[in-house]
Amino acid sequence: MTLSHNLHLYSFLSRFSLVNKSYVAKIILIAFLGTHIPLLSLLLNFVISHVYTWEVMVQVLSIALVATLAGTGATLYALHRLLAPVILTSATLQNYLSTQTLPKLPIEFSDEVGTLMANTSKTLHQLDELIHYISYYDDLTGLPNRNLFCDRFAQTQAQNNPQLIAVLVVGIDDFMEMSHAWKPETSRMLLRAIAQRLISCITHPNILAHLNDDEFAIALLEISSFESVIHLSQLLRSTLMKPFPIEGHLIHLTASVGISINSVTAYDTEQFLQQAHMALHTAQQQGRGQYQFYSPEISAQLQERLALENELYGAIERGEMCVYYQPLIDLQTQQVIALEALVRWQHPTRGLVSPAKFIPIAESNDLIQSLGEWVLRTACAQTRAWQLAGLHPVRISVNLSARQFEQPNLVDIVKQILEETELAAPYLELEVTESALMVDIEQSIEILGQLRDLGIVLALDDFGTGYSSLNYLTRFPVNMLKIDRSFVQDIMSNPNSAAVTDAIIALSQSLCLTVTAEGIETQEQLDYLQSRGCHEAQGFYFSRPAPAAMITEMLKNKSQKILTV
Repeated sequence: MTLSHNLHLYSFLSRFSLVNKSYVAKIILIAFLGTHIPLLSLLLNFVISHVYTWEVMVQVLSIALVATLAGTGATLYALHRLLAPVILTSATLQNYLSTQTLPKLPIEFSDEVGTLMANTSKTLHQLDELIHYISYYDDLTGLPNRNLFCDRFAQTQAQNNPQLIAVLVVGIDDFMEMSHAWKPETSRMLLRAIAQRLISCITHPNILAHLNDDEFAIALLEISSFESVIHLSQLLRSTLMKPFPIEGHLIHLTASVGISINSVTAYDTEQFLQQAHMALHTAQQQGRGQYQFYSPEISAQLQERLALENELYGAIERGEMCVYYQPLIDLQTQQVIALEALVRWQHPTRGLVSPAKFIPIAESNDLIQSLGEWVLRTACAQTRAWQLAGLHPVRISVNLSARQFEQPNLVDIVKQILEETELAAPYLELEVTESALMVDIEQSIEILGQLRDLGIVLALDDFGTGYSSLNYLTRFPVNMLKIDRSFVQDIMSNPNSAAVTDAIIALSQSLCLTVTAEGIETQEQLDYLQSRGCHEAQGFYFSRPAPAAMITEMLKNKSQKILTV
């Protein structure tokens, strides 16, 4: 018999308004009807029988009625008492849902209702443990989460009230970018391994928690000196620098640490974490594997960054953005062969904001995609306008950020802009960095292939500062390599920079790629690169980035080979 069949009588009684809201009323109704059937049968027998006198009939019925009512009362009282376990179980469930109070139901009975009470009690305790775990522990690493970290931290301060305390936030450098190249299970295994290493560095009563994908928090509750905090941060970084054997591969990581330390008697856990996050952000801006203490200066810098981020929204629509152009020179003919498009922000009150300030902000959110698309469209339109004006044709070089390169419709966007501006594809050069390509190598190769099929020139920017894997280089369908300015600047004083530059030029020649040097500032640097066979160059020695109007004058004056601004 199915469950629905067992509910037929219950469903039938629920149709009546007098008993539909009370299970006890339904039981009483059935009990009442059941106990009065004998009385009704006796009454019917007397009615249809002519053997008894009316006096006898009334006397017998009166006695039967009193006995029936007494029996009914006793039955209903007993049933009500027997229903108490069911009523108690229902009330316990309602109380747990409203107050999260665990039940105290008896578990020693073995019949059906006893089993119901015992199972309800067990289930609610297990559910409460699960809710507590979900609320206070990270499912991946088993470590306390942010909620439990804050609770334990606050409780410890209330009990012990130490004079010196610190909170450290450990961030895995570039974890989110690198994880794109891994399988999800690899990332999970790696995070669990990281958690185990951090546990080995932490002693009681200090608290370790997993805040999010790539960040962990540590509360140091017993600090002897500032030096001990520095020692721990160095230990954490060196421990995580050791390679992680995951699925037959060795994964190398670096970690940065932000530290908030205080020597007062009033503590705010969220404030500690916020300050440690600020310090971590500053540490990661300084490079990989760094540590940084929080200071008011850091807070001021981040406040300025937040203000810039808010003002950056809508800057394009307000007409505050503009594009500057820096010439690229053919080192054989000394002619301008290309122009690199560089975005500038003309702020109404701050003046010309350095790209070093607002580009990282744009890259940290989706602003870089709309900004990059605007620069690409503006640069293509300007290049086409120069061509229509009869000026010397040059190609335009535009940087693609890592976020832009991850756009699934990137090729369609580029194709649409070329069609809108009527610029021929060979006059467009797109620059991408090694790190952007390494996020998803196979997808990068496919996108580069599609862009090259359009006829676009592709350049690998900042070559030598990233992975520089020859295996990948031979697979990327690029036309050019750009030597990073950090090598060019030291080329005359640092033998290592000179050696790297020579190697990149030789590699480009062997692979039939054009090589461009960035950041040329002196005649000596220019002579060195020319002697090594470098094809193109750009830098302040030739020209600083300039507005379109100044570039127009340069292109009009065909006899002027280089521009000095």
